[in-house]
Amino acid sequence: MIEAWYRKVKESVERVMVGQDEPTFLLLVALSAGGHALLEDVPGTGKTMLARSLAASLGLGFKRVQFTPDLMPSDLTGVNVWREGRFEFVPGPVFTHVLLADEINRATPKTQAALLEAMAEGQVTTDGRTRRLGPPFFVIATQNPVEMDGTFPLPEAQLDRFLMRLRLGYPSLEEEVAVLERLRVAHPVETLEAVSSPAEVREVQARVRQVRVDPSLQRYVVAIVRATREHEAVALGASPRAALSLQRAAMAAAALSGRGYVLPDDVKRVVHPVLEHRLLLRPEVRLEGVRPEHVVEAALRAVAVPTEELG
Repeated sequence: MIEAWYRKVKESVERVMVGQDEPTFLLLVALSAGGHALLEDVPGTGKTMLARSLAASLGLGFKRVQFTPDLMPSDLTGVNVWREGRFEFVPGPVFTHVLLADEINRATPKTQAALLEAMAEGQVTTDGRTRRLGPPFFVIATQNPVEMDGTFPLPEAQLDRFLMRLRLGYPSLEEEVAVLERLRVAHPVETLEAVSSPAEVREVQARVRQVRVDPSLQRYVVAIVRATREHEAVALGASPRAALSLQRAAMAAAALSGRGYVLPDDVKRVVHPVLEHRLLLRPEVRLEGVRPEHVVEAALRAVAVPTEELG
């Protein structure tokens, strides 16, 4: 059921996006696992369009917020206004299924923090009252890693709330030509029809939680995470929450691949987007060109892959 769901959503997104099969897969992994995703890439690579296409294909409510330095927390969560002799709550854009937080690092830390409760607990508290979000509730945040003037880098605590960080990259020559032809007359996202529904997404999320993880694979996941903490280039390694996130992402990857159990290849497929953004490297090694992906690769090499029968 989940594999068929993934394929029909992927085919729908492909009507708009060209050459983004793996980012689409990973975004659906994040959604299926009940997490959130950070898209980090230069402008013009299709980050916003991928989010719009995914939400439209899934039949989910979609709202986009352009993060700027003057954006206030209430602009996200909502505000109480005085109407006809009483206060009435006007919900903010966070009350939706898919929230696109565009250029999230351009907002102040106070506004960035307004998303923490929503992302972690699926709820918003304003004026002493708690209101539930979704489900499903899925934050897709974007940021430009090149132009850093006037930005407020996300603190480690908020980065840790994102299940994974993805990069889209530039398309190949043939893919870029296909983009030009596809958008020559009109944008296909305007005619994209839903192939799923919120109820079906909730069912997928429930089934992902039933995917079996062998104890040997749980030890494999924990060993990888612990290896990042022991690497000499790392000032702050992956947390226990990172291990939980890696297991959840591997479970979702297995389900989208048509299996009810996790394999080591599922862990390897998601380990980079799940762990890299959670690692804080020492300043001197960054100057030497060491990157988080190098640490994750070293952790994978250092940990033996389980070899017993897992099916």
